Amino acid sequence: MPTDKDKILDDIFSNDPFGLLNVKASSSPVRNADERLLASFQELTDFFEKNNREPQLGGGVQEHMLYSRLKNLREDPNKVEMLKPHDKYNLLSYIKKEYNSLDDILNDADFGLLNSESEGLFDLKNVKSAHERAASDFVARRKPCKDFAKYEATFKEVQKDLASGNRELVAFKEDNLRQGDFYVHNGVLLFLEKVDFVKEVQDYNSGPRERKDGRTRVIFENGTESNMLYRSLYKSLLDNGHCISKNKNEVNEAFVEYFANVTTEDKEVGYIYILKSKSTNAEIQNINNLYKIGYSKIEVEERIKNATQEPTYLMADVKIIMTYKCYNMNPQKMEQLLHNFFGSSCLNIDVFDKNGNRHTPREWFIAPLNIIEEAIHLIISGEIVNSRYDAVRKEVIKKNN
Repeated sequence: MPTDKDKILDDIFSNDPFGLLNVKASSSPVRNADERLLASFQELTDFFEKNNREPQLGGGVQEHMLYSRLKNLREDPNKVEMLKPHDKYNLLSYIKKEYNSLDDILNDADFGLLNSESEGLFDLKNVKSAHERAASDFVARRKPCKDFAKYEATFKEVQKDLASGNRELVAFKEDNLRQGDFYVHNGVLLFLEKVDFVKEVQDYNSGPRERKDGRTRVIFENGTESNMLYRSLYKSLLDNGHCISKNKNEVNEAFVEYFANVTTEDKEVGYIYILKSKSTNAEIQNINNLYKIGYSKIEVEERIKNATQEPTYLMADVKIIMTYKCYNMNPQKMEQLLHNFFGSSCLNIDVFDKNGNRHTPREWFIAPLNIIEEAIHLIISGEIVNSRYDAVRKEVIKKNN
């Protein structure tokens, strides 16, 4: 027998003129966790295709969200492994930071102790993130540079070098932070003119450690300057910055001037070598005039004995074509000079190590052997600074021609 409660419920359901109680089934298919993960990564891929760069801080709310998403994905090995087949732009490549003490961890704003799939549980509204606070502090320390006129032309020259390829943007590392060099932070060019270093000793349970810091003078291309601490500049650049390489022509000239004075009486310090691949990979076998230009501080035969296990050798045996002994110099600089010279013909191919990790070796070049030999002789004679390699014509072109 119906109760009063049943009658009340019947009255409610039968008296619904606006259909408020009619619940329609969702027309959208329910995604599982893997599908949601792939869809979220696709947004990152779409951003890269549209902007030809990764999402960065300071680019607006939407870009900040994508930046945080990419950072969290990179720090989750399981998600990286799952998304690897879909990572056609190598967005998930990540260099792991090293922490040598608790102080290193606590001082790292990127450590992200609370990063998780928390569905917003720990999201704070109307509170600036550590990144945003660091960016604000970075700007707040600036003041007008009264003698900016003497730096302005240099800034313009650096921008010109970047546009022409004579300078390059390089991933920032602490060892790269040196006075006299240029950097980019949040798209703004800056010059570290000087550092007044002070060393202080901090005591830890593991023993005392020296910590290098000091006031800097940093000049910005917008006509401002700052005297922020060296460590503050380091953290800001580590968070969202790049180094700017030296002007290639100036480096080449300085290197050639030094190299030309080397004699056979000087100390032997390494080898420059030219190798040819024995790979059975058809994609590699079909490339004519493919050579690796590298350097080694040990005998080349010893260096290449594990070539089949190393991505830099295309995971295959190699044949030694030529070796050059270097004396009283840094053979790595000579290698870099040759890489710069043949940069337009650098091989662009991915190889996978025994663990399935992807690598893109950058020491293989498509150029005739006699041209590589000619380039080495141009270095010795000093004429390399007035020459360039034409990858289309496959010949050396004098710059004054």
